[in-house]
Amino acid sequence: MIKVFIVDDHEIFREGIKRILNEEPDITVVGEADNGNDVLKGVQKTECDILLLDLNIPGVGGSYLIEEIIKKKPKINILVLSISPEGEFVLPLLKAGASGYVCKNSNLDELIIAIRKVFSKGRYLSAYAAEKLAFNVLAESHKLSRNLTSMEQIIMSSVVKGDETVNIADEFDVSIASVYACKRKILKKLNLKNDVELTLYAQKNNLIVN
Repeated sequence: MIKVFIVDDHEIFREGIKRILNEEPDITVVGEADNGNDVLKGVQKTECDILLLDLNIPGVGGSYLIEEIIKKKPKINILVLSISPEGEFVLPLLKAGASGYVCKNSNLDELIIAIRKVFSKGRYLSAYAAEKLAFNVLAESHKLSRNLTSMEQIIMSSVVKGDETVNIADEFDVSIASVYACKRKILKKLNLKNDVELTLYAQKNNLIVN
C-alpha cells in the first residue's frame, strides 16, 4: 500500500484529492498539512511513502522546505504538485531532493501515475514541465558556449575530434603551451573538468565547429 501525505493550504482541494486517492486499491492517505511548519512536524510523526507537496503554502517553503524534509526523513519521496510548470522553477526543486513534479492543471490519471512511478523509486515530470526544463537547460548550455572566442571554439572542436595537442599546435602555428592554456580557459568557461567532459558536452549540445 502506498501511503500518501498531502500538503496544501486549500481544504477543499485536500479533501478532493484525499477522496480520489483513497478510492485507489493500492493508495491510502495517511496525513495532511496546510503549512510548511506543520508538514515538518507531520512527516516525523507519520509513516508515509509519498509527500504530495504544494509549495505555495504559508510558512517555510520552496527548495528549503524540501531540503529540510529530506533531512528529517531521507527515504521519503516528494512529489511536488504546483500551479507553475516553468522549467527554471522545476530544476532547483529536483536538486533539493524532489522526486517528481506534476502541474495542478494535469488530469487525475496523471497524478495517480506519478504517485506510483515515484513510489517505485522512479522520477516523474509532467510533459509540459519536462519540455520547459529541457529547453532551459539547453538554452543555458548554448549561453555558456557563446562565451568562447572563435579560436576557443575551433580548439574545442579539434580536442573533441581527438586531435593531439602537438598536432593542434602545428595546425594553427602556435606553441603547445598556448594550446594547453586555451584548453584551460575553455574548461573554466564551460565549468568542465577535463577533455572527456568537454567531448561529451560538445557532442550533446552540437557545438562542434567543422
